[in-house]
Amino acid sequence: MSTTKLPTIGLLYLDHVLRFFDKSNFKGWPDKIETVCYHWGNDKARFVREVKSKNIDILIGNIPATAYETFREIARELPDVRFLPSMDTQFANKSKENVTHFCEKHDLPIPKTDIFYEKDEAMAFLRKTSYPKIIKKSYGPSNYGGYFVHKVDSFKEVVELLNKKKYHPIYVQEFVPMKADIRVMLIGHKPVCAFWRRPPEGEWLTNTSQGGSMDYSDVPKEALQIAVNASKAAKAEYWASDIALGVDGKYRILECATAFAAFPYIRDWIGQYIMWTLCSERFKKPHIPLYNWEELGKIRTPLLRTMRNITFGEYTPSSDSADSAAVTNPELYPLLPVELQLDEEWPSESWNFQDNYTPKSKAKIVTDLHLENQDVSEDDGLEDVIGDGLERVLNDSNDEFEVDAEVDAGELILTTSELENFFAGVKGIGPKLTEVIISTLGEEGTSKAIYADPSVFLTVKNIQQKKVDAIIAHWDNFKTTLVTTDFS
Repeated sequence: MSTTKLPTIGLLYLDHVLRFFDKSNFKGWPDKIETVCYHWGNDKARFVREVKSKNIDILIGNIPATAYETFREIARELPDVRFLPSMDTQFANKSKENVTHFCEKHDLPIPKTDIFYEKDEAMAFLRKTSYPKIIKKSYGPSNYGGYFVHKVDSFKEVVELLNKKKYHPIYVQEFVPMKADIRVMLIGHKPVCAFWRRPPEGEWLTNTSQGGSMDYSDVPKEALQIAVNASKAAKAEYWASDIALGVDGKYRILECATAFAAFPYIRDWIGQYIMWTLCSERFKKPHIPLYNWEELGKIRTPLLRTMRNITFGEYTPSSDSADSAAVTNPELYPLLPVELQLDEEWPSESWNFQDNYTPKSKAKIVTDLHLENQDVSEDDGLEDVIGDGLERVLNDSNDEFEVDAEVDAGELILTTSELENFFAGVKGIGPKLTEVIISTLGEEGTSKAIYADPSVFLTVKNIQQKKVDAIIAHWDNFKTTLVTTDFS
């Protein structure tokens, strides 16, 4: 056995988030595997201290969308710790917008997509464009079975949808009539599982939760190659892509990320692959035959969910004589180690539009408030200059989508006591669940979820769509007790 010193592995967990890896996925790792749990709220400094105190070299785990930017900051504070997958590899996990940027940069096929942070620009485009279109929620929790993907057939439907959902940015894609889509899972850029998802008759969503069906037969190599190209572009140890097959015969990526649903045996394979990449002298590279899914897919799903540590023997051709020609059988998609990248490909200073984007109206006001740009006479006080600017901000903030004006909660951040008071009036949410919500999302995150994006609550433990609907309904009445300014 080699005496090569092994790095210290840590598994990254987050409160209220399902765990992708378990220590058992790293069968045969001889040293202690540490665990570190992030508790949300203001937990960054404590988390960093714990990682350092445990001398962790490799921190393994997926970051949910709502914590992605925080963990980019954490990664910078832990320069000697390798995050696996890296924050750059997990860039596409954060949002559909990021998936679009990733695919466009690396010339990967996607439906034509337009992303708008300015409401007036979005509405001008949507008034003139052809229909149908797909509008998606870009940031926050994952799709949850198609609930945040909407097909709109007219501008009127767009107006009704966006006034109800308040999506920001406005993420618009061409509607691609498709025969089916294909989920491809990869480890080390090698496809290890792939299956079709087909929509029910007369429908367009392929999610099995929406009535779609799935099968493992005859997944085309064209789709596998696109998924391989995406995995290599992301420098991903493990990866999944959803690829649509249009009725026009073309393939397009719909989603791709390191966070995906996977049976335990696939997570075992990932663990064994990671062990091999960390120390190939001591651990054997897993052998995962291409198209293994066609045979494993014949096993009943309840049983397949319980199967662990599945292995395959490698074929060794035999010969009857010493002078027989050697038989070679090169793999179509070999299992490859991932090349480490020291520089950041997707730094938040350039790519975190969700937090860094300044609306044109507010950017204009900030410019106007600079006194060197103002023609202020002796009769004009500073209060008048600032007051004029604020008046324009308030006027610009009331741009609803072609409907009657209403109060915009805007930048309102509720205190913990105000949030507790609010949730006390929501049916099905008691003090304990209120505490979990606030500790998970924080005051600012909870406030923004209430008035801007209630679907974020689905990331909180024990919150289902029914409770989200109750939150939305209660907010419509509750906000009038907090915001009474007349914007008319």
